[in-house]
Amino acid sequence: MSRIGKIPVKVPAGVTVVFQDEEIVVTGPKGKLTQKYHPVVTFDHRGEEISVGRVNEEKQTRAFHGLYRNLLNNMVIGVSAGFSRVLIITGVGYRAELREDLLVMSLGYSNDVYIGVPEGLKAAIESNGKVVISGIDKQQVGEFASQVRKLRPPEPYKGKGIRYEDEQIRRKVGKSGVK
Repeated sequence: MSRIGKIPVKVPAGVTVVFQDEEIVVTGPKGKLTQKYHPVVTFDHRGEEISVGRVNEEKQTRAFHGLYRNLLNNMVIGVSAGFSRVLIITGVGYRAELREDLLVMSLGYSNDVYIGVPEGLKAAIESNGKVVISGIDKQQVGEFASQVRKLRPPEPYKGKGIRYEDEQIRRKVGKSGVK
């Protein structure tokens, strides 16, 4: 049995989960998410928990078992609590500001970089160079944060660039200039 797939998903109050036509529909206080699933995976809704099962023991079916359990869990967490990713901008003159649905960033290039915030996500600028990206879809939040980070990844000598809040940058010493 899959170690991840056998763990039941707890459904908090205020969240409804419906399985219909090979599609999962999760509705909660923050919004609604849908996800198609493969018919080799079965769902058993008992009270406040949902157990995920599988039809057979093939390798692909076992992989789907853990996958759809985690996707369902992420959907339940997303519509009840939401997800967020924090980016930190480090460097002299590097900054970000929000203009309606545009994230305007000065990153040391000759022109500012404009990024449209996708529908369903929210971006917020906090003090000292923090950009908080939040939404109900974990995959969408992570993908957009990754796209923003790619604009100026952190460099190893001075640490300038955009990094995740929990990311550690391995620093290099550089040239010493001793003759």
